Amino acid sequence: MHKYSALFSILFLMLAPMVAAKPLTIERIFASPSLSGPQLQNVKLAPQGERVTFLRGKAEDREQLDLWEYHLSSGNTRMLVDSRTLTNEQRELSETEKARRERQRIAGLRGIVDYQWSADGKALLFMLQGDLFHYRLDNGAATRLTNTEAFETDPKLSPDGTAVAFIREQNLVVLELDGGHETWLTRDGHGTVHNGEAEFVAQEEMGRSSGYWWSPDSLKIAYIQYDEAPVEISKRYDIQAQSVAVIEQRYPYSGKANVKLRLGVVKRRGGNSSWVNTGSAEAFYLPRVRWLPDSQKLSYQWQPRDQQRLELRIVDVASMQQQTVLTETSETWVNLHDDLRFLPQHRFLWSSERDGYRHLYLYENNGRQLAQLTSGDWAIDELQAVDETTGMVFFTANKDRVIEQQLYGINYRDRLAKVQRISSREGWHDISMNESAKVYVDTFSSRQQPPQVSLHDASGKRLTWLLENRLDQQHPYAIYLDQHQPTEFGVLKTTERVELHYRMIKPVNFDATQQYPVFIYVYGGPHAQVVQDNWSGRLLIEQYMAQQGFVVFSLDNRGSARRGKAFEEALYRNMGTVEVQDQLRGVEFLQSLPYVADDKIGIFGWSYGGYMTLMSVLQAPDAYALGVAVAPVTDWHLYDTHYTERYMQTPQQNPAGYQRANVLNHTANLPADGQLPLLIMHGMADDNVLFTNTTMLFKDLQDKGKLYHSLTYPGARHGISGSAAQTHVYRSIARFFEQMK
Repeated sequence: MHKYSALFSILFLMLAPMVAAKPLTIERIFASPSLSGPQLQNVKLAPQGERVTFLRGKAEDREQLDLWEYHLSSGNTRMLVDSRTLTNEQRELSETEKARRERQRIAGLRGIVDYQWSADGKALLFMLQGDLFHYRLDNGAATRLTNTEAFETDPKLSPDGTAVAFIREQNLVVLELDGGHETWLTRDGHGTVHNGEAEFVAQEEMGRSSGYWWSPDSLKIAYIQYDEAPVEISKRYDIQAQSVAVIEQRYPYSGKANVKLRLGVVKRRGGNSSWVNTGSAEAFYLPRVRWLPDSQKLSYQWQPRDQQRLELRIVDVASMQQQTVLTETSETWVNLHDDLRFLPQHRFLWSSERDGYRHLYLYENNGRQLAQLTSGDWAIDELQAVDETTGMVFFTANKDRVIEQQLYGINYRDRLAKVQRISSREGWHDISMNESAKVYVDTFSSRQQPPQVSLHDASGKRLTWLLENRLDQQHPYAIYLDQHQPTEFGVLKTTERVELHYRMIKPVNFDATQQYPVFIYVYGGPHAQVVQDNWSGRLLIEQYMAQQGFVVFSLDNRGSARRGKAFEEALYRNMGTVEVQDQLRGVEFLQSLPYVADDKIGIFGWSYGGYMTLMSVLQAPDAYALGVAVAPVTDWHLYDTHYTERYMQTPQQNPAGYQRANVLNHTANLPADGQLPLLIMHGMADDNVLFTNTTMLFKDLQDKGKLYHSLTYPGARHGISGSAAQTHVYRSIARFFEQMK
């Protein structure tokens, strides 16, 4: 037994006699307070390091977030801003803000959902009800900066802390904090033209939620202007409970036109923009933009539409002369990252998968490679910070265990330096390091421990707890501990000897002489890893299913993340093939276990997981007893350009692959008599995986005389967010699985 599993079991035994046990329910999982304990979101270190701020839900409503701080010297925790006291208005979010929050996966949250520190550590900026507020620590007062009918979005303090930039009515605006004067840096944003905003695919697929960047000297702003006129209008029916709105959404379907982009630089006080020459190609992406420390040069990353090349270009903003300093190429696709850091002495750090795994490299600004800093059959996750005084580079990776994330460091100035592990506990460490890399906040969890937040120095030594979140008698989960089942991790091999990681939870009161039905949760798509040693958001649902008598199982097939480029590339041009085969290998393993009822294996997934559910049960109907698909893609012609074409190329380039990957071309395999129950669920206002994917599937199944079950959610987008909706979704799924017993 894993040592932490053993410790957790001992803890159960110690607590069990002290608290009255209760059965876990889905209603309680989504109620307040959270069973995972207090949750600190968006944890940030103040620039001077004397305090840590975070967002925290109210005890009676965990989705309403307030701004809090922990003061290091005093050890005191206090609320800075109560989100319900600043304004009595209950304005509906603008469509732009709704879309931004959906892309950021925070659509179900209210109150203060994001904030920013000033560089001097004396003030914070946040948005509430569509207006901007500036909070000063010296007087504890929040000043309302805007009070308009318009909905301001994406606010950013200037590096010198004297101004705020934001987007209003598709234009870039700067507000001076001293006097409140506003300067509209652009005025041509209207209709299809947007200034300083991130286009749909940048937000959803590139991990870029903004479209403008302050220069370090606070005198200039670089911004992207996009024109979505080339993107065809798609009429999306936004079906609410009591109304239906026809939304004319410009959705960039795979193989169709994208937005037109250009990159400009404008002075803080206004004037004409200077435009960067991005080349003659009409179809390209601008996934990343970053200023160099001297504010005289601007870097941007450029990708052609096929994403098989990524160029790092540096522009002299005075002359607009530029140089391509680095080029990454691939026969499949080049993954994006946020690991660019400019250093003193005209150097920069960069990560690349050119040797098969993502590793760190050191370059001169002219593009000459100086060193490969890390190597091996493991991958870095993210460059966290650089201590420029010592040369230490800190990053997270899975070097020691594929299913974990740990913090590591290496000295980029020492050619003989070796990677040092900084974090110690086995599990998952989400790291937020201050800019000087002297201290960091560690949000740690494992399958046995809900998230704990602590402050550490750069050596890994814990300085203090910010949130210990102990599983003691006062913890909200204490009354359910006696039923909590340990998670087992393992590895399977395919016929090609490829290793696949899985996790399993056995039913409560497990008896090896009995046979149990199986609840499989699948995602299966790129850029995701399900089998992780952390307290994930779906863990309590899995515990509930185990307590209902199910073996709970998940497997990461080829195509998923953190296993190297070759492992991920296996699905290139062939979505819905190798992933399904690997999931079937998991079913074979389950069927080999004497305690599994091999004719009672069900599968459930959401988004790509919904697609995987459909492709699995339709390609191997004899292997599964039922399937539940939530918000599935059914035809990749209906999904967006950047994501779909990265893995499948365009429909024009890969027609056979699109045919194989189309769910509707496999529905004939579904038994017509309903002996393989299939439940399809979808939000009726989904602007990501359009509801059309599901209505086309409904029509196809009806035309072929195939029986199925469906649940649709009025007003819900892709995440079907909110406690009530989530409760209904998972109660319905659990009830559907009960028929296997």
